[in-house]
Amino acid sequence: MATPPRRPTNPMAAAEAAFKPVKKPATPIREPATAPNVRELVSIRIDRAVLDHFQEDGPGWQDRINDALRQIVVGKPPV
Repeated sequence: MATPPRRPTNPMAAAEAAFKPVKKPATPIREPATAPNVRELVSIRIDRAVLDHFQEDGPGWQDRINDALRQIVVGKPPV
């Protein structure tokens, strides 16, 4: 059996293969949360007066903001 040549038979094809552009992997599609009432960590900017209003009653101010926003989304006026 003959030994294969050390050099490719077509040097132009070998050079083109070596410098082909790299394909970027497709960005993964973000799927919505599957479990109900799953909270997500986000960062938003809120006016100082609004933040002070929700923090007046102490701990749980993030839950109160979430409840107020949920009521708006559902169509009920916030309490």
